[in-house]
Amino acid sequence: MEKVKYIDLKNIEYKEAWDYQETRFNEVMQAKLNKSPMAGYLLFCEHPHVFTLGKSGEEENFLIHKEFLEQINATYFQTNRGGDITYHGPGQIVGYPILDLDQFRVALKDYIYKLEEAIIRTIAEYGIKGHHYKEAIGVWLDTDTPNNARKICAIGVKASRFVTMHGFALNVNTKLNYFTYINPCGFKDKGVTSMQKELGYELNFDEVKEKIKFHLAQVFGMELVE
Repeated sequence: MEKVKYIDLKNIEYKEAWDYQETRFNEVMQAKLNKSPMAGYLLFCEHPHVFTLGKSGEEENFLIHKEFLEQINATYFQTNRGGDITYHGPGQIVGYPILDLDQFRVALKDYIYKLEEAIIRTIAEYGIKGHHYKEAIGVWLDTDTPNNARKICAIGVKASRFVTMHGFALNVNTKLNYFTYINPCGFKDKGVTSMQKELGYELNFDEVKEKIKFHLAQVFGMELVE
């Protein structure tokens, strides 16, 4: 079982977390190039209000003028991850696995599937039935009724030489009104939800974190160390 170092960055500005990711990513990459590979890191955090656009995203999916950002206490970044535009903010658990997939014998497509699976298993513990969705990456609810399909967890990753960065964002107690300022992940006809909205009550944030950690470890066959 591969040992992965778990680090909780807690509440951290997006750019600071991105820079920290880059440092750890370069560390894992250098170890791989030196033929002394390491499994990697799992970073968890929560961001202040921020909108991020993926490298293949369409800027027109950002529906407000950037001057308006100050009024809603938010920031905006173009990133080097895959995917389109998304929102991060308080009440959302963001996970950045920086993993050498060769150490786990996992292809990139399977990696994304496994991230989704860990989240599906996590929310199932609260009675929420999540799904993989052939139409789009992420974890979705009610995919069998397209008019009601809604995303509860977004996924956007970058991989180089099978070393990953960026990751997933699970809406736990998230303020969903911020998603009205964008076409989330480029979709104009799909909704966004949170665990709190689905269940009707505020969840214990740290408890959900622990459950995600458990299911990621199970799905990937890794041991998380602090």
